[in-house]
Amino acid sequence: MKRRREKITYNYECSLTGEQFVTTEKAPHPKDLVSVKAYYEMNPDMDDRPAIIKKKLGIQTNEEKN
Repeated sequence: MKRRREKITYNYECSLTGEQFVTTEKAPHPKDLVSVKAYYEMNPDMDDRPAIIKKKLGIQTNEEKN
């Protein structure tokens, strides 16, 4: 019988929001990691998520602002 290989997980924390997340790969620079939420807060012009997702998260779109 083959032995099942264990998956190693790494726990990281977002430096801006304090949100914790788990990855299966080791990060080369863990201090530079930011969550998706923090990234889009820092770069709202690069937010290319669909309108449905933004509505679920409660984010105003450009059409709603006008």
